[in-house]
Amino acid sequence: MTSHARKNAARRQQNLTGMNRRAALQAIRDTLPPAPQSRSVARPTGSQADPDVVPAELIALVQDFTRWGRRHLDDAVSVARRNVERPGDWHRLVLYALTDALAYNFLMVGTLACYLQEQGIDAELLCRHLQSPDADRFITQEALELLAGLRGRTVAEGQLEPTWHFIGRQIAEAGVERDVMSE
Repeated sequence: MTSHARKNAARRQQNLTGMNRRAALQAIRDTLPPAPQSRSVARPTGSQADPDVVPAELIALVQDFTRWGRRHLDDAVSVARRNVERPGDWHRLVLYALTDALAYNFLMVGTLACYLQEQGIDAELLCRHLQSPDADRFITQEALELLAGLRGRTVAEGQLEPTWHFIGRQIAEAGVERDVMSE
């Protein structure tokens, strides 16, 4: 289907339902349940962030998680094409890959929302950025741990380092790819 034909089909559908793709996507966002045990985040004591600079660790997080998410989405496309003759394998493998990509996106969005809450961004503005009626919708314990690792926060003495804290620390240590920083 050509781009023009797709646009005409979208216009016809919008005329029938009264809702365009953007509005339909927003309706889905609005029905997403909050994260289990979602929470608001307070600014950590002694934090000195420059509000005019995006921390390199957050850029590295977006790069890393986008790469992993894209890998899972590519896997979904690949298995969808390879397994059309085996519906059982098709839906199982496609859904595995898609839910893995979704998990990376959910965790990345939650981590960025944690950071913005820590920086004291207005809750209404954060809701608009998240396209969600609830600023805490994506904030989970895992997102908090990932942000703590990214920002180099220490784990309490005698406690094991949580997995996402470790992963955040690794991402921060690996840093940002130079080609992205020069753009």
